[in-house]
Amino acid sequence: MLLRDVVLKDAPHYQHKLRFLCCSMIYQSTEKRDRCVAEFGFPKTSRLLNAADYKAVFSNAKFKVSCRQFLVLANSSDRSSARMGLVIAKKNVALAVQRNRIKRQLRNTFRHNKQLLDKLDLVVLARKGADKLDNKELKATIDSLWLDLQGKMKRATAKSQGDR
Repeated sequence: MLLRDVVLKDAPHYQHKLRFLCCSMIYQSTEKRDRCVAEFGFPKTSRLLNAADYKAVFSNAKFKVSCRQFLVLANSSDRSSARMGLVIAKKNVALAVQRNRIKRQLRNTFRHNKQLLDKLDLVVLARKGADKLDNKELKATIDSLWLDLQGKMKRATAKSQGDR
């Protein structure tokens, strides 16, 4: 029985069913949301947490992709999933609102493209002008960087397998 099936003139008769239906719909929507959050979350296991993690990527970057607004450094890791660290300097993006928006968009695209970046430690650096992009352009730019990085990874693995 759906809410639209409840006849309003018989509302007192269906009041308990209506209350149950509303509660079950709310429960289902929160359950679905929780599943989405769990699937596309950004837990600590997906982040570079300390200076040593960042230093390892900066000093041993095997893959580099860039555009005018961003530089992505990547290093292979022995972990089961990708991890990302962000460097959004106040010097390059002056307003905190813009820095937070850029970080939010980066985390969001990372969560949705995590399967492309398997077993990599990444550091994303924002350059001047990153704050000039609107959200749509920002997402498109970051998605293209992830695809470029995946292409470089595939070429490197093909080359290493060809050398054997």
